[in-house]
Amino acid sequence: QLQASGGGLVQAGGSLRLSCTASGTILIFNAVGWYRQAAGKQRELVAAMSSGGNTNYPDSVKGRFTVSRDNAKNTVYLQMNSLRPEDTAVYYCNVLKSYGTTWNPLLRWGQGTLVTVSS
Repeated sequence: QLQASGGGLVQAGGSLRLSCTASGTILIFNAVGWYRQAAGKQRELVAAMSSGGNTNYPDSVKGRFTVSRDNAKNTVYLQMNSLRPEDTAVYYCNVLKSYGTTWNPLLRWGQGTLVTVSS
């Protein structure tokens, strides 16, 4: 089961680091990603990391968000800097499967973590 944590309330310009854990080693040997879903909006992928460590970000977070993985701790992180009010959302992690140039979530969604950025 996927478990995201580390969210909270932060002022604009601040930083947060989210963590994602799961049972077993599924986060270590697969592509992983972070999604977010703001109120009234569709869930969107904000960070992807291939099994080999290559990363991709949409323009909206590029240069501000960084996905990383600690194999020893079986944990995936999302470091979020220079946060903006529009980053407010529930953040989720998942294992990803590649379909051509598209990443799709592979597992059942776990509990997300709420990030609120105040202006």
